[in-house]
Amino acid sequence: MANPYKIGDNCVACGLCMQACPTNCISEGNPHVIDEAACVGCGLCAEACPVDAISQT
Repeated sequence: MANPYKIGDNCVACGLCMQACPTNCISEGNPHVIDEAACVGCGLCAEACPVDAISQT
């Protein structure tokens, strides 16, 4: 599945999205990076983000 989510530059690298992701497809960085091949598009990362840095593409 193509990655329907993107992490924007306003990411504060808090790690809450990484904790919420059931497939562990988010890697540390600033901003964090979503592995498109592993993402299932559940949206839990976007729900967990306190600064709304994750948006649907």
